[in-house]
Parts: sequence; structure tokens; C-alpha cells
Amino acid sequence: MLPTLLIPLLIAPAMPARAAADDCSAVPWMDAGKSPEKRAQALLAASSRHQKYRWLVEQPANSPRQTTWPGDVVYPVQVPCTPTVVYSDGPDGVRFTPGVTAFPATIATAATWNERLAYAKGAAQGTEAFDKGKNVLLAPGLASGRTPLSGRTPEYLGEDPLLTGLIAAAGTRGIQSGDRVLATLKHYVANEQEFDRQTSSSNADERTLRQLYDLPFEIAIDRGRPESVMCSYNQINGVYACENPRLNEVLKDDIGFDGYVMSDFGSVHSTAPSLVNGLDQELNRPVWFTPARLDAALAAGQITQRQIDAAAFRVVRSYIRGGLFDHPLPATPVADASTAAHKAVARQVAEQGSVLLKNDRMLPLRPESGDTIAVIGPTASATPTNGISAGSVCSLPWRFGNPQTLQCEDLVAPEEAIRTRAARAGATVTFDNGSDPAAAAAAASNADVAVIFGYQRTGEFNDLTDLRLQGNGDALIAAVAAANPRTVVVLQTGSAVEMPWLASVPAVLETWYGGEQMGPAIAALLFGDANPSGKLPMTFPRSLADTPTAGDPARYPGVRAEGETIRQVEYDEGLKVGYRWYEAEDIDPLFAFGHGLSYTSFRYRDVRVTGDGHGDLRIRFQITNTGRRTGTEVAQAYVTLPAATGEPAKRLVGWSRVTLAAGRHRTVEIRLSRADLKDLHLLEYWAGEWRTAPGTYRVHVGGSSQTTLSDTFRVR
Repeated sequence: MLPTLLIPLLIAPAMPARAAADDCSAVPWMDAGKSPEKRAQALLAASSRHQKYRWLVEQPANSPRQTTWPGDVVYPVQVPCTPTVVYSDGPDGVRFTPGVTAFPATIATAATWNERLAYAKGAAQGTEAFDKGKNVLLAPGLASGRTPLSGRTPEYLGEDPLLTGLIAAAGTRGIQSGDRVLATLKHYVANEQEFDRQTSSSNADERTLRQLYDLPFEIAIDRGRPESVMCSYNQINGVYACENPRLNEVLKDDIGFDGYVMSDFGSVHSTAPSLVNGLDQELNRPVWFTPARLDAALAAGQITQRQIDAAAFRVVRSYIRGGLFDHPLPATPVADASTAAHKAVARQVAEQGSVLLKNDRMLPLRPESGDTIAVIGPTASATPTNGISAGSVCSLPWRFGNPQTLQCEDLVAPEEAIRTRAARAGATVTFDNGSDPAAAAAAASNADVAVIFGYQRTGEFNDLTDLRLQGNGDALIAAVAAANPRTVVVLQTGSAVEMPWLASVPAVLETWYGGEQMGPAIAALLFGDANPSGKLPMTFPRSLADTPTAGDPARYPGVRAEGETIRQVEYDEGLKVGYRWYEAEDIDPLFAFGHGLSYTSFRYRDVRVTGDGHGDLRIRFQITNTGRRTGTEVAQAYVTLPAATGEPAKRLVGWSRVTLAAGRHRTVEIRLSRADLKDLHLLEYWAGEWRTAPGTYRVHVGGSSQTTLSDTFRVR
């Protein structure tokens, strides 16, 4: 089918005389008083067919004066007064670029449950990108957390579509807030594993796709208005994502995305099917959207000039609407784009995104003069041990020569920060790299407190093979805990991990990949200068065997019939993904979705729901800080739909970050407006269309997905 956007067929008139190089006032597409639509139409009306083709591939679109590419691909010079555009990868910062802030991994941003902080991080990223001469960020990344083995789990925002969508939307608004850098949501859609990602098909029913895999994108588009969406490598039900009719039928038509769709690197497999089904721009150099291939497809009647114009129009309009035409990149990039304010944001994300999983009256640390703290583990130190250091878990590992996606130039290692903070109390710190468990145990036994760091490195191109700590971490923690019962475990992981040693330690703090400010953030949390408030954006299972895809090769990693090149991955767990799986299957996780402790405690009471599901829905309840210090709680609301809908479990519908002084209480209201209920599909299910079922709905409130406080309302 044709794209929804159909602009009039543009017949290129004779090219007007080119304006002076330093004066673009004579060309109508540089008239900022006109709408982006009018400006884009004017540019394309002044373009030849092959000038229009340039917009359909990243490099020709973004380098308007270059005319040749490898493979004897030639274009005419672009029309005058079009900008130089530079793309950059960037979920956790401006990647592979010196002089930028290394923010914590995206999963840590999700763990803050803080849309304002996600916006601030996005705004800092956008500013740094522009200062570094880049004006399209391939970020944020979002998926649905189908398996914790997925290598890119730390690049995404967890397992719940609402949390993922709203945090992604906030980050998108931040990136685009300066009106000079575009954000790109990636990767659409059902891109849930790295293993055979280019030769696998994600096979799912339409309800599952709509409610779990499309929905985070729909929410992020509705609330974030990104200018671009990137399609993924995998097939969806046997058709590659970048030539799948879902690009038009779902993404553009149903969801209403009006930016442009770009491919991932090498994810295009055709010319006509890709263009006809909604791909607007091929990433990197011309391969499938070359002038020769487009000309041939046009001559054969496989594509139309209208489809070419529509794709080019989407790209040009987004470039104009996003400010790329009106805000040219700086002639000289800023040497160091990282500012004190950006570093403060990175530290806030590291602090608020860290999750206190367990605390049996161990934290915060209160050392006295003369006390000794043993810091143990290679990732605590800036000095590598067998190639592993704090820099190894600052950002995601990478395959192509660079050990990390971000350089982490200004990294402050945890050992250094803990040593500095302990000295204020007159305590001393010893360090052991953990290479010899016996030596580490001896160091722990001679200390008043042991703080041991466990790590797991994961990133693009490969999935994890298990959920165990790497570097012999489990054995190391067990040895240290046996030597000193006052042992704190600090986890630096990109996904969930099993914890066979959990019963032997009194405290566990998950800090993910903490970015360059990991050291000060971890020290502040350990010593109580900052009170933990992070909540898990993904379930931590007791073992890999408890996960939705475990024990079924058809579900993961998929099966390939003899002689076939495509691995078939069956999503037949359906809607039972993440916390929905554990509830539906009555499996008790190690730590539930939404779980996270504080150095104070909170009590919930008196939940009351008003509304009928057709207007505003108000969920009111009281929270009391029953502890001895100020703290922040992320209060969460879930809804169980009527049984007739066939939903396997309750779903998240809202949350509120509440800060209370000791002994204080507050009546909290989570208000779901009529627009929220409709646009975010909070009470709806997919049955060929979005529907709201009549019947009784139960609202659950608490500090995680494992809630007991509830009330009901009826939809008539």
C-alpha cells in the first residue's frame, strides 16, 4: 500500500540561479516564516529526480556537495542551502567521541522512574552532540525485555511498555529541546535478542505485538514526538522489519508517526519492497537505494514517483522541523563539550538509578575513626586487573576496536571515591583486586566492613549465556562473605544476575553501568549522603530457569530448519513477559519489577479509586515515612483487567515519586486523564482494535509489582 502521506507529484522546474554561497535568502526552503511542510515542498519542487534520491540514503542526504560513493554510485550535487548533517549513536551519551560526558547506561535511567531527569539527560546529550558537530542522535533505545540474556538490555529501558515509553518520550523531548538535534527511536520492532539478529524472525500474534512491542514506541511517539524511528534487523513474522508492511500500516497509519523511518546499518534487503512498505532512508552509504536501483524499480513499475517524493518529503520536513536547516553545525567542534552541569546530571542518574536490593541494617555505612573498610574487586579500581577495571563497567562494551561505547575520560573510580569519603570519618580503606579469593577473604577478615564489587559485561552483537557474575564473582563474594559477615555487595551489571550468595550478605546495591560519575555516586549511597530511591525496571529471577523463554529453544534462541537461513523465534509466551510472566505462572522472583529499598521505610494505606474508566481516573492513597530520615518513594499503581479480556496479569498504569521527611505522611493522587487512558491504552486490550471491556477493574498500589493494597472500580 502507499504511504499515508501523499504530497502532490512534484515536477522539477528549471533550476533557479544558485544564491551566493553566504546568502540563502533567495531560496524558499530557507524562509523560516513558512511552515516546514511548505519549505520541504519548495525544496523538492526545485529538485531533479536524482537530487530527491539523495534524501533516501544517509550519506548522500547529509553530505550535499559530495557526488560519488563506492560502487560507482554517482549523484548530482544537491540543491543549494541544504545542511551538512552528522549522525551519532547515543543511548548513553555521544558515542565514540572524545570530550563528552559518559552518562550511566540507559537501564539506569529507567531505574530512576524520573521523567524530569530523563529529560535533563537527553537535553545534555543533545547539547553535547551539537557542540561536537553532530545533529542526529540514534537514541533513545527501547525494547520489551523479553529475555534478560539479550546483549543490549543495558541499552534499553526495561520490561514494561508504559515505563519504557514515558522515559523514552522524556529523553526524546530533551534531545530535541534545543531545536537543532533530532532523536531517533530504535529499533522497531520485536528486536529482543542479539543472537542471529540479522537472520531470525520474531514470530508473534498481533495482540502481543500491539500490547507489548509496538506500545512503547507508540507511547514514546505520542509523548515525545521524535523525528525519526529506526527499523530493526530481524524479520517480523517472516518479513524483514525494514520492508515490513507494519511500517506503513501500524507505525505511520495507526500510531500516526509523521517523521521518517531510517534503517539500521545493513538491515535493508530490497529496493522496491522497502520503499513501498515505508522505509524512507537507508542508513550509511547507498546499497539498495542507489540511483541505478531506484531508476530500475521505477521503470519496472515496482515503485512510483509519488512514493519517492513521499519518502524524500518526510526526511526533508523532519530536518527542517527539527532545526537542522536553520542551525548549521559549528565550523569547529567544541574540544570538551562536557560541562559541570552535565556531570551533575550524570551523577544524579547514577544515584537515583541505583537500586538497593537488600539491606539488613547494614547500610548506610557509619565508620568511626580508626575503622578499616576493605574494598574488593577489579571494577572498583581505575587500575586494570587482567584487563578489567572500573572503566570496563563505565559504559557498554563494544566490538570494533573500542573497549567501550563511551571513553569515560573523566571517570572517578569507586575505590578513589570511597577512600576520600572514608577519610572524612577518620577511617582507612584497603584494596584487593579479587584475583585471589583467599587473599580477598584475608583482606575482608582484617577489616570492619567489606565492600565487594561484582560485575557482568554485556553489550551489542552477543547475548549473555547465563545470568552469573563474571570474573569468578560468585565464588569471590562467597569467600569474602564467609570471612566477614559485614559484607556489602555492589553490583555493576547490565542485566539481572543470579545471587547464590544472597543469604550470606546483609546488603546488595545494584548500580548498573554507572558512567563517569559512578565513584562519587556509589560513595554517596554507601555512606548515606544520598538516600537510595531507584526501582527495578526489570524482574530479577532466582535463576535463568524461571524466565519466560527458558527450556524452550523455539522461544529462545529460536530454531532453524535444516537448509534454512532464518532462525524462527516463537513468541508463544504471548503477553506473559516480565513481571506478567512471574505473576501468571506463580513464580516468586528474586526481586520483583519495581522493587527498591530506601534508608527509611514507607507505609501505604487507604487506597481509593474514583472514576468509571471513561473520564479521569483518580487513584488516591496515603503514604507515611515510618523511618528516621527523609526519603523518596516511587509509588506504583497497577490495574487488573476483567477476566474476559484474557490478560494474564496486572499491568502498570502510573507512578509518583514522593519525597517525605521522617514521620510525615501525604495523600498521593495518581491521576489518569481521559487522554492518558486513551492515548496510552492503560485499560485497553487489542482485539483487532483497541477495546475497553465492561466489568470490574482492580487497582493495586505499592512499592513494587508485588502489591497487596487495592480497590476496584467498574466500567459500564
